[in-house]
Amino acid sequence: MGAQMAVNFLANPVWLLFLTLAVYWASAHFRARTGHFLFNPVVLSTLAMIGYLKCFNLSYEQFHAASQFIDFWLQPAVVCLAVPLYLQWQKIRKQWLPILISQVLGSITGIVSVVLIARWLGASHLVQISLAAKSVTTPIALEITKSVHGIPAVTAATVIMAGMIGQMVGFYVLWHLRIRYPSSRGIAMGSASHAMGISRALERSRNVAAYASLGLILNGVLTACLVPILLPLLT
Repeated sequence: MGAQMAVNFLANPVWLLFLTLAVYWASAHFRARTGHFLFNPVVLSTLAMIGYLKCFNLSYEQFHAASQFIDFWLQPAVVCLAVPLYLQWQKIRKQWLPILISQVLGSITGIVSVVLIARWLGASHLVQISLAAKSVTTPIALEITKSVHGIPAVTAATVIMAGMIGQMVGFYVLWHLRIRYPSSRGIAMGSASHAMGISRALERSRNVAAYASLGLILNGVLTACLVPILLPLLT
């Protein structure tokens, strides 16, 4: 009886929700204390929760019952990312041409490079087309993959990986490439690492976050338009 009560408590959605938020907060606090880019809160908290589910033999369905509350609040949270974009709108309007050109070239590069690298590594045709939208935020990426008859699960996994890697090493790489302009840094982070890149940009400044939001939006729209055009030429 006592063992069953313990199992019910460990799988309780309210407890799992609290544990998820607590683990993420602890991971973010740990990264802030250490300052090392490898201690990514998303990676650390994900690994911790996977370990918890495995240790107590809990299913993903049980965890999803709690995480759906977080999913619900992600939608208004994404809308809030438009606030720094609005605050910097006058400055962005003056740079529309270089921003548009860089976004088009960046989107093409992202699509072409991942498909060619996947082919070079021996990936199947189905996997190649599923990777094309890896630099776009998840909802848009999944719709793009469905439209080209790819594998949504592969797309979702690569989108998460792209976001995590960009969040971890994006600014580090940009610094060593001597890219100093906030606009260039922000657009690069938003284009390559979508929402996770914006989250990292917010830690730097609202100015960088504004351009990161713009990068996410433009790259999403352009990738949705370019994938159906480029894939037949690449595959």
